[in-house]
Amino acid sequence: MTSVSRRAFLGASAVALSTARSYSQIKGANDRLNIGAIGAGIQGSSHLRALVKNKEVDNMQVMAVCDIYKRRLDRAVELTGGKPYKNYHDLLANKDIDYVLIATPEHWHYQMTLDALAAGKHLYCEKPMTHTVEQARRVVAKVKSSNLKMQVGVQGMSDDSYITAHKYIQEGTLGKIVLAQIDYSRNHKDDFWAYDIDADARPGEDLDWNAFLGSAPKRPWDPDRFFRWRRYWDYSGGIATDLFVHRVTRIIKSIGLTFPEYGTATGGKFQFKESLAEIPDTQNILLDYPEGLTVQLISSLANDRPVDHLIRGHRATLEFNKTGFNIVPQKLFTDEVKAVSYEKHGAEDLGLHHRNLMNAIRKGEELNCDCNLGYYGVVAVGMGNGSYRKRKYMKWDKTKERIIPA
Repeated sequence: MTSVSRRAFLGASAVALSTARSYSQIKGANDRLNIGAIGAGIQGSSHLRALVKNKEVDNMQVMAVCDIYKRRLDRAVELTGGKPYKNYHDLLANKDIDYVLIATPEHWHYQMTLDALAAGKHLYCEKPMTHTVEQARRVVAKVKSSNLKMQVGVQGMSDDSYITAHKYIQEGTLGKIVLAQIDYSRNHKDDFWAYDIDADARPGEDLDWNAFLGSAPKRPWDPDRFFRWRRYWDYSGGIATDLFVHRVTRIIKSIGLTFPEYGTATGGKFQFKESLAEIPDTQNILLDYPEGLTVQLISSLANDRPVDHLIRGHRATLEFNKTGFNIVPQKLFTDEVKAVSYEKHGAEDLGLHHRNLMNAIRKGEELNCDCNLGYYGVVAVGMGNGSYRKRKYMKWDKTKERIIPA
């Protein structure tokens, strides 16, 4: 057998094996789902609490948990009763696990996702879906060839406001959409995203620092980087990937967008100049989409005054609020457009977002945030970060599916 034909045979065999695994794991409506959780930090623990709370209602259990820091792993075991794992590969090898939760730093999402798919597991991966655009493109291709379900952790998509808004927009109620604006701002006193550091952590004894670094550049132990990883480019995209991705995904879903055409960003460390953080404390992104509209993303971590979340059309404006949304006609079109007040169903809720994945596994329910939507979000925030870091206007190369300077 030639090397080429051998590779083709092995590739086809791997796809067949993965497909067989996925079909063998299709669950009936009454079958219990077994979950394996990778990552038990701040967000991972929030997931575990939500899952434990709903375990009887959703007929599932967290049967395995994994973390590279023993203190977190011990807490996760105490909370869930799940089997502890130090190495996520060992968790994935557990044939009884139906789907995997990935709640780790961003730079690990890609590899863990590929490994979970290769192990025949459905998965819920925290946002952003991947750390880079190239990784996101590859994940989409893998998911599509696997027959497995992947939910991306933008839990706000389990609020039906956005799919309902999309229906009104498709019907032409707002007219031509020209601008969407949305924000995600917070405030801090002395430093931003300065999570508590556990002074008792002992790398090499109860914490695997090399495992944390993974594919990121090798560095000596740095507790700030471990406990506050969102502040460093090696592991995070900062405001854009931690906050904006929640907001821009809502706009993308509501309007029916895919990839932006052009993008630019501004910002900096304006308030917390002495912070060890590499990322900005204030960032703003403008994205032009080929449909002929601009999406504006606004954030500061030094002032939490919100901005109205609006989709502006030529005939009417749609404003999202805590209970759903309102559609208000423009004065020029009050005789043609009726005002709408929509009360939402669902919520921005981890439990509901997991339930949607469970329903997708058991009975084929449509995912609220699938890998395609995850990809669009990664490109949107990636374009903003690319512009901010290069201080250049960026564009989308749709042929090669990559972000390049305009």
